[in-house]
Amino acid sequence: MLQVKTIGLTLLLTTLSVPAFAQQWAEQMFEKREHNFGTVAAGSDTVYKFKLTNKYKQTMNIVGVRTSCGCTTPTIENGTFKTHESAYIVCRFNTHSHSGQKGATVTVTFGAPYPAEVQVRVHGNIRSDVVFSPGAIEFGEVAEGSTREQVINVTYAGRETWEILDVTNDNEHFEVELKEKARGNGRVSYALLVRLKDDLPVGYLKDQLTILTNDVGADAQRIPLFIGGRIRPEFSITPENIVLGTVAPGQDVVKRIVVRGSEPFKITEVKCEDNHFDFKVDPASKRVHLVEVRFKAGEQAGKMRAPIRILTDRGKNRGATCVVSAIVVPDLQPASTFSKQTAASTPR
Repeated sequence: MLQVKTIGLTLLLTTLSVPAFAQQWAEQMFEKREHNFGTVAAGSDTVYKFKLTNKYKQTMNIVGVRTSCGCTTPTIENGTFKTHESAYIVCRFNTHSHSGQKGATVTVTFGAPYPAEVQVRVHGNIRSDVVFSPGAIEFGEVAEGSTREQVINVTYAGRETWEILDVTNDNEHFEVELKEKARGNGRVSYALLVRLKDDLPVGYLKDQLTILTNDVGADAQRIPLFIGGRIRPEFSITPENIVLGTVAPGQDVVKRIVVRGSEPFKITEVKCEDNHFDFKVDPASKRVHLVEVRFKAGEQAGKMRAPIRILTDRGKNRGATCVVSAIVVPDLQPASTFSKQTAASTPR
C-alpha cells in the first residue's frame, strides 16, 4: 500500500511540474510583458506589439489570446514560429469606443510544445476631449525619392484657452506644419500637416510625433501621433545575394547582376571595399543594366562576404546594394587545372 501511494505521489508531482515549467519557459520568450500607452487622443490609432522569440529547438504554437477588457483587442501575428523566429501579440487600444484610464490583461495561450499561458498587460489614458481625425498619419506605399503630404485634424472640446504649443520629432526626414483652424464656443481645432522629404530611407516607416499642449497635468501635456508607411525602392538588383561558392586562391569567377530602375538611369559608380573585385558597366542611360562582377580570389583562405553598392545619377546616394560571398580553400585547384591534370593522368 505504501509503495502504491509513493508512486501515485510521484506521478502527481511530475504532472504538476510540466505546466509550471512550460509557463516559465514561455515567459522567457517575451522581450517585455507590460506597456504603458500614456495619454492618447480619442480616435487615435494606438497599437503595441509584444515581441516573443523562440529560443528553443521545438516549434512554438500560440493557439489563442483573450483580454480582460473590451478597451483592448488582441490578435496573433505569426502564431507558429520555429527556432530563432519571432511572433507578436498585437494589442490595439480601442480609443473610438472607450475613454478615461483603461487597462487590460491579455492572456496568451500556447498549445505546443507544452500547454502554457502567459499574461501581458497594457494600460493608458484615453482623452475624450482631444480627437484625431484620421487616427494616425498613414502614408501607405511611397516611391523612393518622392514626397508625400497628409493632414490630420486635431479637435479639442473644453476651455477656449487650450493650445498646441509644439509638435516634436527627432526624425529629420519629416516636415511638420501646424495651423489653427477655429476657436470658440468651447472648441479648438487645428490642421496638422506632415510632409515626407524625398531623402527618406527605403524600408518600413514606423515613427511618432509628440503633440505638446498647455494642459496642467504633465501626463496630459504630451499626446502621441503615430506615423506609418513603406518607402518602396526605386532600384532593384537580381540576385540580391551572389554566391560564388568554393574557389581556389588566384581563381577568377565572373557573375552578372541585373539592376532595374523605375526610370532610365546611369550607373555612376560601383563601390566595394574588397579590392579583389572588378566591375564592368554600360555608361548608357536605360532602365535595365547588366553589370559584370569579376572576383579574383586572394591567397588568404576563409569565408568572404562583401556588400556591393551601385550608385546612380538619380540623386545623392541613390542606388541599390547586393551582397557577394565566397569560400577560399587553399587546397582546391581551379576546375580548368584539375581537368588538365586528370586528362594527363588518364590511361590511353
